[in-house]
Amino acid sequence: MNSWPIEKEIGMQLAPASAWISLEDCEPVLSTSTNICESRPVLVISGLEPLPNETIVRVEGTYNGESFDCADTICKFHIVETGPDGVPVEFWAYSSYGDSSLVYTARVRVQTADEGDPDQLYWYVDVLSSQWQGQSVATCSDSWGVFPPVGGPPEWLTTPTYSEELSSDIPYTYLAANLILQGAVDASSCADGGLAPGQGVNQCGLESARDAVNEWQNRFDELILSTARETAVPARLLKNLFARESQFWPGIYQAAGDVGLGQLTENGADTTLFWNRSFYHQFCPVVLPEATCGDGYMHLKEEEQAELRRALVGSVNATCAECPLGLDLTQADFSVNVFAHTMIANCEQAGQVVRNYSGQSPGDVASYEDLWKFTLVNYNAGGGCLAEGLTHAMGEGLDLTWDNVSPFLTGACSGAIDYVNDISR
Repeated sequence: MNSWPIEKEIGMQLAPASAWISLEDCEPVLSTSTNICESRPVLVISGLEPLPNETIVRVEGTYNGESFDCADTICKFHIVETGPDGVPVEFWAYSSYGDSSLVYTARVRVQTADEGDPDQLYWYVDVLSSQWQGQSVATCSDSWGVFPPVGGPPEWLTTPTYSEELSSDIPYTYLAANLILQGAVDASSCADGGLAPGQGVNQCGLESARDAVNEWQNRFDELILSTARETAVPARLLKNLFARESQFWPGIYQAAGDVGLGQLTENGADTTLFWNRSFYHQFCPVVLPEATCGDGYMHLKEEEQAELRRALVGSVNATCAECPLGLDLTQADFSVNVFAHTMIANCEQAGQVVRNYSGQSPGDVASYEDLWKFTLVNYNAGGGCLAEGLTHAMGEGLDLTWDNVSPFLTGACSGAIDYVNDISR
């Protein structure tokens, strides 16, 4: 039998060059997701070549319409103060292999402030770009195309440096009742064991549970803080959300199908899985075969979507009959991250609702804070209610502010008004 060598060409997809944007000699301010510089800021565009034995040979782009060109792997230049909406940037890199990166975009805002000391000027710099390598920008800023207020957002949309700064001491009645019911608090000396009709608690029961209530409402603070740092969802927003939704009791509310610290429903799970694609691709293979998950949530069969929704709702339900206090606290801890990703999904959907009904980018028609308030409407009452409020406000020729939109949240949507005002206090 004769044999001979055969050559076969096999195509390979090589990793392309890329380019990234960062700042030099500026300090990130974690609590407000911004950057502060004590001298005129330097913008850095860096090329990255993934192929061995090849290198980036040139970085080019435009900054506010002005071209820059550096025969190197890195391009650096000083930037000056901009208007409140920032300026556009385009950038790309060339490789010795003969190819180039994609053309990337960014928006850069530079604002100055003396912070009360006229002898020392500071520069606040914010960058919106998929290629940003510095301090995480405030969640959804890039998607919405809007910067937070200069120097940082209002307190309810911030993340403190230490978990102790999230501490609260509110006398939550629903939490007190659950702690009494589960035997964590002895209220036997109170009338009716400290309880009131409708899963409530009487004044004696509330006083008996005070220390336990204070301790319990702060038990998730460290986890909320670490989750906020990981996801860039503001820690105080998450804390206020859990307070409003469940008073930090991570079970099922009155068997109504609202589950966990943030009271997730199947409809809410649907929003999370559809609008937060990165989370979907993490969660789906835990429940369904990885090959089934590949094309995205909307391409799953109806029964597969339903299975995934039920699994997500189940993942935040800490109810456990055989566990101490009737709760699996490991499950409750896991759920904090799920609710952060659920909030990201809602900010994406809320932004799309604004686009659909205004015909413009969300950041062109609404402020950063108001877009978060619209996100909370979406989370609590759904995109239909948000669309109704926006439509009526625009029909009256009004700007899309919370004060203008909220009066049009009527009927079944009206509960969202107190909901948003409570969380954003």
